Amino acid sequence: MPSRLSANGSLFLLVFSQFAGTSVWFAGNAITDQIATADAGATITSFVQFGFIAGTLVFSLLTVADRFQASTVFFYSSLLAAAANLLLAVYYKDASTIKLLRFATGFFLAGIYPVGMKIAADVAPQKLGRALGWLVGALVLGTSFPHLVRSRLEGIQWEIVVITTSLLAALGGVLVFLFIPRRKKQGNTTKPEFLGAFALFKSPSFRSAAFGYFGHMWELYAFWAILPLLFTHLNALWQISSNVYWWSFLVIAAGSAGCIAGGYLSQRWGSKKVAATALLLSGACCAVFPLVANLNLTFAFGLLLFWGFAVTADSPQFSALVAKAAPEKNRGTALTIVTSIGFAITIASILLLKDVFLHHKEKALWLLLPGPVLGLFAMRKNDLV
Repeated sequence: MPSRLSANGSLFLLVFSQFAGTSVWFAGNAITDQIATADAGATITSFVQFGFIAGTLVFSLLTVADRFQASTVFFYSSLLAAAANLLLAVYYKDASTIKLLRFATGFFLAGIYPVGMKIAADVAPQKLGRALGWLVGALVLGTSFPHLVRSRLEGIQWEIVVITTSLLAALGGVLVFLFIPRRKKQGNTTKPEFLGAFALFKSPSFRSAAFGYFGHMWELYAFWAILPLLFTHLNALWQISSNVYWWSFLVIAAGSAGCIAGGYLSQRWGSKKVAATALLLSGACCAVFPLVANLNLTFAFGLLLFWGFAVTADSPQFSALVAKAAPEKNRGTALTIVTSIGFAITIASILLLKDVFLHHKEKALWLLLPGPVLGLFAMRKNDLV
């Protein structure tokens, strides 16, 4: 058996494994236009989200991350997500099977993303804000990857994307299983506690952190999802021909830097202040951008880059607050149920924003503003800020 790593070594390996594992999440985004019609593409992509929501709900109700070794859950989930992703190369002509495979990929990602955060909380409890900053930063970088592929490697065969991301996910799972230190399990390890996940919301500090995260999620994924349409609109508005997918990549990737910067700031300010500041800044960007989009091109693009930086910086800090507010024996379940509800919220904001954007363009972005406002209100109400 390979020797275990130090806390810093474990965190570095976990960051890579998180990026590798979640690469299958967004691999489908880069190839849907090559394996499906344009109308079916958005539907196929949404099946990953639905699968992830279902997976996190099942994992949290069964308290999987707390009843079993987190590294083992991560390992098997990575292999199963990789297998579901790899099967796209076989069944790419059948739209129904593609949807089922994307759903399965999302379902097993529930054992990678939230469980990865649980492992980070175990290996770096004293520097949790910084650890999760790196971890979520890796996820954000993975989110931006399909846009980079489309902007720079348009001639690449889609099968290569599928095979590469599947191998990456499997490798990430193996590395975590072999090298991440095992922890002694806490509490009940044989029976699921079906109501345990929702009982966590009785704690005011947990509830405040969770509702702050929900407000953040209302804004985040809808903002990311609208970027290609938004840059296409700005091209027409300013009569330019900027690379839509390159700029979408840059704005989303800026969030990776935001996560890492917020992680380091949390060591000085604390996770509460970093989360509240980032939520306030992203809310300000949301309020201002529709007013300046047609006034100055350079400022508009620059503001979008800053918005991309700020809109993600609070995500790892909210996760840190959730983890700290939950009992250690329920930490994995806490992160999983909050993530599940947060991603369910994104479905509503994405669908609403895309529909309204067709008629109102940049002014539709004001629909995202209630997220930061209500998130800050929830934090303020429970003295989290």
